[in-house]
Amino acid sequence: MTQTAIPYVFMRGGTSRGPYFNRADLPEDLEKLADVLVAAVGAGHALNIDGIGGGAAVTTKVAILSKSEENWADVDYFFAQVSVEEKFVDFKPTCGNILSGVGAAAIEMGLVEPTGDTTEVKIRATNTGAQVIANVATPGGTLAYEGDAAIAGVPGTAAPVQLKFMGVVGSATGALLPTGNLRDTFDGVEVTCMDVAMPVVLARAEDFGLTGYEAAADLDANTDFFARMEAIRLQAGVAMGMGDVTKSVTPKFAILAPSQNGGTIATRYFMPWKTHPTMAVTGAQCIASCALTPGTVAEGLLERPSASPAEVVLEHASGTIDVLVDFSAEDGFDLNAAGLVRTARKIADGHVFVPSTVWNGEPDA
Repeated sequence: MTQTAIPYVFMRGGTSRGPYFNRADLPEDLEKLADVLVAAVGAGHALNIDGIGGGAAVTTKVAILSKSEENWADVDYFFAQVSVEEKFVDFKPTCGNILSGVGAAAIEMGLVEPTGDTTEVKIRATNTGAQVIANVATPGGTLAYEGDAAIAGVPGTAAPVQLKFMGVVGSATGALLPTGNLRDTFDGVEVTCMDVAMPVVLARAEDFGLTGYEAAADLDANTDFFARMEAIRLQAGVAMGMGDVTKSVTPKFAILAPSQNGGTIATRYFMPWKTHPTMAVTGAQCIASCALTPGTVAEGLLERPSASPAEVVLEHASGTIDVLVDFSAEDGFDLNAAGLVRTARKIADGHVFVPSTVWNGEPDA
């Protein structure tokens, strides 16, 4: 055989999509695993023409699942961000949108058995150590994808997936404020460097001469802005203890502005070299936390909720996303848990093929 067949489930999770694999069906060695994922997705070409990627960062994401090695969890979720135009895989971050499909994919793979009309799946995000509870619709013990939940950036409706995130403060750097400051200044721009579910560098849109209400395509065309933003992101990455982040998709970047359509605050989120067409689930938690923390760059851009839990409505490039934040503000900001509703849908399953010269399917030597 000239190709190796690898079982997979192809799913949309939130506003992202990609293949979901069983860890047992892939090589253990990370370098070899990266080669396999590059080949499967077709990384290295703008259209991912030789693989199943979709030519955008939100469609070259991969979930790798296994029975959890931790007593608390049912499933271990290992995330891989595959590049679009480079043959490169970043195993550092996680993805909350792809996580939206983990519960259903785990049931599809037989890693979890349905229990009643709703199945609770406890997930450990192994990239960051975060603990997440997903409630998946399984009426009559059968997995269901159809429903009446709608999320911005996805047409139609689907069955809701309720997510509750715990243990996400300092998930990548070990601290809510990795630099030790509520605000830092790089290249004359004030930012807040925060780590909640995802390390993010946040700034006010007006400090870049932007409104914060721009369309994603207009921002992507603003090469001067992206050059300034990337220079700041690289400096912030060092200050956050993350080292040289030139080739890493973390920390992410976000800009903030007053709400325009009745939400809590307006924001645009970057992945980081393209504008996110909607909003990342992990990024949403960090932005909401920034909005709720006194003294950050969000100060003065919103009427800050004081009671917990608080519903923070983020206005993004395609609509809104609601984050229910359980927090304590007695001594600064302390996040207990964050909840969101997403949707997921199975698109295809079967086998994806990679050249046997990339991997012959044999276990690691």
